Amino acid sequence: MLFLKSTSVTRAPGIYDVDIAAKPPGKTFGVFIATDPDNPPREVLAALAGLGFQNTYRQSYTHKDRGKVLDLHFQKDGTDLFKGWKTEECEANLRALEEIFRSIGIAITPRVMSLAEAYA
Repeated sequence: MLFLKSTSVTRAPGIYDVDIAAKPPGKTFGVFIATDPDNPPREVLAALAGLGFQNTYRQSYTHKDRGKVLDLHFQKDGTDLFKGWKTEECEANLRALEEIFRSIGIAITPRVMSLAEAYA
């Protein structure tokens, strides 16, 4: 879940925030998006599906400022051990994700989660 400060501002239509993060050691990334359920980012969701990312988690909640939020998590299986991404897959997938989000004005910064965050 992304920790939003407010739902009064979106980073792009229908998107409050985006996080591209991997559990250590950091080669297989997930996409975490906090969306406006009344104005879903259909093009972004379709683009993620087109790349092979599958929705693995969805939770609706009301933010403390009374805005509605739909939290979505996406993952894509790779061909490495335990369905992880090989280096080439990682590079190609991150390039594709950067292009998807750049096209709507969002710059992404992929990151590796801390152990505490990854296994909480």
